Amino acid sequence: MSIGRSPVRAEQKERTRLALIAEARRLFAARGYADVGLSEITAAAGVTKGALYHQFDGKVALFRAVLEAVHREIADRVVAAAEGDPWAAFVAGCQAFLTATTDPALQRILLVDGPAVLGWAEWRAFDEATSAFHLEEALTGLMRLGLLPERPAAPLTRLLSGAMNEAALWLATEPSALDDTRRALTELLESLRCR
Repeated sequence: MSIGRSPVRAEQKERTRLALIAEARRLFAARGYADVGLSEITAAAGVTKGALYHQFDGKVALFRAVLEAVHREIADRVVAAAEGDPWAAFVAGCQAFLTATTDPALQRILLVDGPAVLGWAEWRAFDEATSAFHLEEALTGLMRLGLLPERPAAPLTRLLSGAMNEAALWLATEPSALDDTRRALTELLESLRCR
């Protein structure tokens, strides 16, 4: 007989974890990290504070899990949009990223509360390991194919990432400018392409 968790207990633990992340995400998106308490999250998830602390060591750790889920969702949207030849897939992926980050719920968690809650250095490291990593990978692949001039990919990655993040924040106050911003992004990307 093995000692350890039963499959039922492990499934229950995972259901609890997912419920906490889902409810925290919903509440953080609606009102922001600072205006949501742990009691409210646990009540919405139908669990006790003890269950929360069994999963996470506090509100910041729960927020980190929410941020990871948001990054995964955005990555899934980018991958789903990135179809066609390599250049078209790259442009479509960048457009999908920009469009996804203009979703107020994702934007607040990713670009507003993320740096404020985790601190700039941790947020940057998190972004580097997710969005920036995939963007740099795509740029390097395009350079290998001769679609972009050979150059160090890291600076271009940071410039494009910064431009798209800033555009998403600006679009929060100017949502009617999404189409114009998408056109400008396409023109910017096309200006980098080898002819």
